[in-house]
Amino acid sequence: MARIRVLVVDDHRIFAESLAAALAAEPDVDVSAAGSGPAALRALERGAAEGRGYDVLLVDAELGALTSGEPPAVPAPRQEGAGVVDGIALVAGVRAARPAVRSVVLAEKDDPRAAARALQAGASGWVAKDCSLQRLLSVIRGVLRDETHLPPALLTGVLRELTTARKHRTESERLVESLTPREREVLRCMVAGLGRKAVAERLFLSPHTVRTHMQNVLGKLGVHSTLAAVALARRAGVGPAEPVIRPLGGDVVERGGQLAQ
Repeated sequence: MARIRVLVVDDHRIFAESLAAALAAEPDVDVSAAGSGPAALRALERGAAEGRGYDVLLVDAELGALTSGEPPAVPAPRQEGAGVVDGIALVAGVRAARPAVRSVVLAEKDDPRAAARALQAGASGWVAKDCSLQRLLSVIRGVLRDETHLPPALLTGVLRELTTARKHRTESERLVESLTPREREVLRCMVAGLGRKAVAERLFLSPHTVRTHMQNVLGKLGVHSTLAAVALARRAGVGPAEPVIRPLGGDVVERGGQLAQ
C-alpha cells in the first residue's frame, strides 16, 4: 500500500497534535506535526535528506508571525524559512523550493480574499478546520491527483478576487512598460529597498539624476510615494535588483560575474 506522508503545521499545539493523531489512525497515512514555519521547513528538509519526503502540507491559514521581515521571495533549499511570516507565505516558499509537495490551507472561517491569495501562492486546497476527517482525507487524496479543492460557498468569491487581481496586474504591467529601461532599473532598486544614494552608487549616477529618475517613475506610475510605487511594481511582477556580492578582497562584483567596481 502506497503511504501518504502528511505534515501538519499549526502553532496551536493541541489542534496540531489532535489532527495528527486522527490522521495517523488511517492505514495509509504517516503524519508529523510542526508548530511553526521554520520547524516545518526543517522537517521537509530532513525528510527529503532521508529519502522520506512529505507529500502533503496542511498549513494553518492564521499561522503566527514568524519574523518581522517581509514575505520572502522563496529561499534557497539550505536557507528555507528565512523571512517566512505567515501560512500563505510558507505555502509560497514550499511551492517554489519543493514543487512536488502539495499544500492545503486549514482555515477557521471562509475568506475569499485569503483563499485567493493561497491559490496564487500555490496551495491546492482550502478547507475549514471543523470539517470532518473524511472530508479532509478526501481533499488530501484529491490534491495528490492534482485536483484543486475549495468549499462551494467560496468559489464565486475566489473567482472574483482572482479576476480583480489579474485586472490590477494587467494595469500595473502596462504602467511599468511605459518606463524607460533606466527608469525600470531605478524601480527595481526601489523594490530592493535602496535609497537614493545607494541607487546612485549602484548605477554610477549622480544623486540628482537618481532623484529625477525617481520622480519620473512616480509620475508615470501615477503614485505619490516610493511605497506605492513598490506595491505597484510587485503587482506587475517586478522583482528587486540583484544584490551586490562583495568578496573578501574588496572588489564589488555584480551577481553573474560582471565587474562593477
